[in-house]
Amino acid sequence: MSWKFSSRRVLLGAAFFLFPVGPAWAAGPGVARTPILLELFTSEGCSSCPPVDQWAERLDAAQPVHGGQLIILSEHVDYWDHDGWKDPYSSAQLTARQRGYATLLGLSDVYTPQVIVNGAVEVHAWKTDEVKQSLDKAASAPMMAVQIDGVALADGALRGRVKVDGAAPKHGGDVFVAVALDKTQTDVLAGENNGKKLTNVAVVQELVKIGKLEKGGNFDQPFRVKLWDGVDPGNLRVVAFVQESGPGKVVGAGMTKEIGKGN
Repeated sequence: MSWKFSSRRVLLGAAFFLFPVGPAWAAGPGVARTPILLELFTSEGCSSCPPVDQWAERLDAAQPVHGGQLIILSEHVDYWDHDGWKDPYSSAQLTARQRGYATLLGLSDVYTPQVIVNGAVEVHAWKTDEVKQSLDKAASAPMMAVQIDGVALADGALRGRVKVDGAAPKHGGDVFVAVALDKTQTDVLAGENNGKKLTNVAVVQELVKIGKLEKGGNFDQPFRVKLWDGVDPGNLRVVAFVQESGPGKVVGAGMTKEIGKGN
């Protein structure tokens, strides 16, 4: 049985919106930005999740970390689907990914909402100082640049190429591509969020492993990811990242919203 936070067990709401997202923390123009992968495990069936979903959306828009580029992925788990509302974006694969993190971090079980930074650190969104310290630290850590080129839609799938220069950091890992909906909006008709209109950012639709980066080597491979029916290509983002097996620490990441039309 999964551990599920409820609104009665956690103080939510206004505390999330005290998180600093103003210019005092933001990077100035021309500042090099280190990619930071922030994974939010969430569900439309969880009444404690909407405030954190909004928090992630604000972070995504404001990009407040000095010297860092926040790359958000909202990963909807499926263990809330039996409590009255089936999340249309839920995935058993993403639940399994979250369970991998629970094992890695020595947690007794999984829960929502949960935030993982760079595959290595769990942060609690309502603890402002903890979040800021973790993201500042991530922005100053070495990360491999991951380049995503030539992304185009053709025959119901996204095609492109991922390139990673891994020679300097001496890290290796699995290379993943995530295709995410830039924004979603759902009228929830049952469950804990019955009657609410929920919005989310960077909602993962597909997450695929496309290869492996060997330590000290380079990576340059094409990818093809089939899209769900009816997806608007103008409402997509593509994220690629390098992660030590396990899942483990994320050692490189990149993102693009530039999607062209194939032949």
